[in-house]
Amino acid sequence: MAHHNNDMTVEMHMIARKACSAVAWGLFACTGLTAPSLAAESYPDRPPTWIVGYPAGGGSDFLARKVAQQLGSQLGQPVIIENKPGASTIIAAQAAARAPADGYTLFTADNGSLILNPALHSRLSYKAGDFAPVGLMARFPLLLVTDSAGPYATAAALIDAARKNPLLIQFASPGAGGPHHMAMELLKARADFQAEHIPYKGAAPAVQDVLAGRVPAMMLDTATAQPHIQAGKLRPLAVASASRLPIYPGVPTLKELGYDVEVYAWQGLVVPAATPPAIRERLASELQKSLENPRVKAALTEFGLEVTPSTPATMQRFIESETALWQALIQERGIRLEN
Repeated sequence: MAHHNNDMTVEMHMIARKACSAVAWGLFACTGLTAPSLAAESYPDRPPTWIVGYPAGGGSDFLARKVAQQLGSQLGQPVIIENKPGASTIIAAQAAARAPADGYTLFTADNGSLILNPALHSRLSYKAGDFAPVGLMARFPLLLVTDSAGPYATAAALIDAARKNPLLIQFASPGAGGPHHMAMELLKARADFQAEHIPYKGAAPAVQDVLAGRVPAMMLDTATAQPHIQAGKLRPLAVASASRLPIYPGVPTLKELGYDVEVYAWQGLVVPAATPPAIRERLASELQKSLENPRVKAALTEFGLEVTPSTPATMQRFIESETALWQALIQERGIRLEN
């Protein structure tokens, strides 16, 4: 009899366990929770790493560090910046694309990594679809600049000189295939002139050669250009934004001058594509909150950036419109790069 009672007790335990388990799954179903969502509930339980494809100390690094500091305080875990410069962000993008999709790898994606590299390189170690958007962060307005001691006082003077003698004008860029290079290619196409591209390894050496008068012009982001313009060493000829910049009210837009060019170097945050949706949503809302923080916004604006918080869906639509613009230009002008 005792034996029979034991069997009944074991059986009742098993029934109870099954019932509990059914109730638990029922709760998941009712609340829309699944096992990965439970992982998202505890996210992050360790510091996430944020990969930046540019060197420490530059504009991209400044943006990431300012936002990461605020993001970390909101998430309750420090966000660690890892600089992986080189090969027009290809090294960093490849590392981010191959990282585990668990929310612990973030990546600063820009027009170079998501749009220009895939269009310019026939062999690339990653694709834009390897990433899911978290949100746009900021954009760097671009200026057409020349050495202030040089012969070109206006954009029209520079363009006229290039039209008269296609071999006369060269332009510098921080690297082949980056936003600065491609902004100039767009201006060349829309204003119908020729100029030879001289790529450098980064903005600093490119600017040095423009300042020294060795290369007549370049497209440069406001963050890098600002100190040189303030020192009176660089002359801004035009801005590639939709409207004049508050910091340079006297500098006309390229559109005002009759050239249909509106372009920025922009940056957003992405994660590996298979990152759980609940984690992506959490990051997206925390990123927007970070960018709207008055201290963060003031620091980025003072640095020469335009803060552009967005939802993942807005960033996705923006990527699609940018892809259409740049792929058409790259095909039309036959620009190819091989890594």
